[in-house]
Amino acid sequence: MKHLISLLLITMITTTLSAQNKIAFEVSFSEPQAHYVDVAMEISGIKSPYIDLKMPVWTPGSYLIREFAKNVESFSALNVGGTSLNAEKINKNTWRVNTQGSSQVKVTYRVYAFEISVRTSFVDESHAFLSPTGIFMYPEGHINKASTITIKPYKNWTKISTGLELLGSSANTFVAPDFDILYDSPFEIGNQDVFEFDAAGVKHEVAMYGGGNYDPEILKRDMAKIIVEQTKTFGVNPNKRYVFIVHNFNSGGGGLEHLNSTVLGASRNSYDTEAGRLRFLSLVSHEYFHLWNVKRLRPIALGPFNYEAENYTTNLWIAEGFTAYYQDIYTKRAGLLSPERYVANLANLIGQVENQPGNRVDPVSQASFDSWIKQYRPNENSANSTISYYSKGALIALIMDLEIIHSSGGKSGLDEVMKAMYEEYYLKKSRGYTDAEFKAMAEKIAGKSFDDIYANYINGVKTIDYNKYLNYAGLSLVDDAVSGKEAYLGANTSLRDGKIIVTSVLRESPAWISGLNVNDEILAMDDQRINNVSDPRLTEVNKFISTKQVGDKIKVLINRDGELLSIDVTLLRNPSHKFRMVSLDTATPSQIAVKKRWLMLK
Repeated sequence: MKHLISLLLITMITTTLSAQNKIAFEVSFSEPQAHYVDVAMEISGIKSPYIDLKMPVWTPGSYLIREFAKNVESFSALNVGGTSLNAEKINKNTWRVNTQGSSQVKVTYRVYAFEISVRTSFVDESHAFLSPTGIFMYPEGHINKASTITIKPYKNWTKISTGLELLGSSANTFVAPDFDILYDSPFEIGNQDVFEFDAAGVKHEVAMYGGGNYDPEILKRDMAKIIVEQTKTFGVNPNKRYVFIVHNFNSGGGGLEHLNSTVLGASRNSYDTEAGRLRFLSLVSHEYFHLWNVKRLRPIALGPFNYEAENYTTNLWIAEGFTAYYQDIYTKRAGLLSPERYVANLANLIGQVENQPGNRVDPVSQASFDSWIKQYRPNENSANSTISYYSKGALIALIMDLEIIHSSGGKSGLDEVMKAMYEEYYLKKSRGYTDAEFKAMAEKIAGKSFDDIYANYINGVKTIDYNKYLNYAGLSLVDDAVSGKEAYLGANTSLRDGKIIVTSVLRESPAWISGLNVNDEILAMDDQRINNVSDPRLTEVNKFISTKQVGDKIKVLINRDGELLSIDVTLLRNPSHKFRMVSLDTATPSQIAVKKRWLMLK
């Protein structure tokens, strides 16, 4: 039935393209070694004196203005007879074509593509990865129009991997029902290793570029387990086909979600280690969960998109943070991660959040709103001024999950909230949710108010009372560093050209209080010359501080912009936490029940 519906949809789109306005792209690669994409765009059915063609400035899922138009060159336009039309750039991402009465226009331009990431295009002689928002322009006012995309692979490239459907019996022409779907459908073109598997009634394609020591059979088995577990939560998998585009590099990482595909970065030689395999599967789990959370169940600000400006929301702690929480939940449910390892990972995550001074400065809702200026633009003070909505959001998900399980007597958990929200706002109302609507649904299923959680931990910066929630499951968070007496400076350093340079200073640390600055070169401490050592992780600074006690006063000689300065520093106790979770000695039947429900224990 799904396949029949898809065929009918493609037929309807094809008829529409033929009968009305037609937008057709052709993509080729005349100079891949120079990292260029050649784009031809034909537009017919024009009834206006000019067309404004726009290049998006960002890509959904990556909240940063990236100015893709900076990579466009050699823009030109012709009418149906081949006569040049006047075209001019009228702002940073818009080209105006004067049609001169022509109903059909052909535009050509080139795009420079040489940025390796999951969200930007990259082309060389070995392959092409096309991130569509940086490749395809849309006619203003026609973003809902369908288009075809014909790929002309370079020389010996033989494979095209994308979430778009082929047009009819074509081998390399694809159809996009609208530009939102086109922009949500990246392309991998080359000679990638492709293998397939079925899971949850959906055909999955894995396109591996860059080689690696992976075993396709093991990956198919493990990825399928995760997909099945995720589909159980929602009761339905919204796709008939899904594509994993995996870029294997010497050192790779990161992922970006799409409507029926994802792009993953991985390290090519890490698949045969347990840590490397789990890291990759956790990434798979994260991006696949976005099928429901974000791509369909979404904050109301995230769709329909404005591709020319920031799209602000305070709810990325749900969109990304809850996904970060669930990524390991599902690797655990799939039997790929032990409950003990999962709990240990949570303790480490709590330490990461609580050891970041910005956690006590920036509410996670504000960090979400400011993602456009902070998340992808970190500086030397970021750790002091903000917190990741991924990590903090995951901890909000944790305490909500435990609170709901506890309050409902084990009948419900965060799973039920996510499923109910998906059914209510994606399936029934076909729109995004507001902050108040998500809170109301969580409270309805929990049977209690979440006012304190929102006021203190989401819109405020109060330290989460972890043990309140962990105790529901018979667990306790223990800080092994609470009685530590280690002295610390609070300045991070790195080696640059053999010099020890301050790279960051932690808020309220001795370095902060005494006035050590980023970019200061540390020359000596207490008149002892400080030199670099062979291991860059263990500088002479660390060795020197390790010999001191809390309260000791030291003199630090620095070079600041060519001037020698001596700074007096009083060392303080290292405030860093080192958490682990332990089971309570005597757990009640209620606590045992919550733990079993939370960890899905038998």
